[in-house]
Amino acid sequence: MARADNTYSRVVAGMKVLLPLIALGLLSTLFLISRTVDPSKSVPVAQADVKKRAQDMGASNPSFAGVTDTGDEILFSAGIARPGRDVDGPITADAVTAQIRLAAGTTVDITARAAEFDQRAMKTQLRGDVQITTSTGYVIDTDRLDMNLDALDATTPDTVTATGPLGDLTAGQMVLRNANGNGAAELLFTEGVKLIYQPPDVGD
Repeated sequence: MARADNTYSRVVAGMKVLLPLIALGLLSTLFLISRTVDPSKSVPVAQADVKKRAQDMGASNPSFAGVTDTGDEILFSAGIARPGRDVDGPITADAVTAQIRLAAGTTVDITARAAEFDQRAMKTQLRGDVQITTSTGYVIDTDRLDMNLDALDATTPDTVTATGPLGDLTAGQMVLRNANGNGAAELLFTEGVKLIYQPPDVGD
């Protein structure tokens, strides 16, 4: 019986030495067959995804407000605005609304699908279903409106259609500006104006 106990003890002692050696051998094999890592190389990154994320950067519901030298207030807001690719590049915005509050009391409300703001030149270009509504009764539709951000100066380079107190009209251009620089605003339709006059109802 004592001999059997001695044999069992020797087997247990041998396994205590053999098992750690086997484990060490397995670990060594894993390190040998693994790929060599070059610490000088950067971690691979999906460049297309990085560029897309950078382009998708923006601000939700931004707003901008300014006052011209003649006291007219210009306010802008958008659904989302994105910075340009360059530091001084133009800012783009979607779902744009603007309001011009003239010092004389008239207001001009503007909506557009998109806009591009050039901060260095202090100009903006609104485009896509641009609609201009004045508190004097005009509703003007066009494809594009160019505006200054620091002065009352808005121009449509394309044809406009409008309805107003006098009737329906089309024109090659619309201009909203200060009259002779004296602070009084004027709304002009130029470049081949066609007006369908609608006389006011005088009743019975």
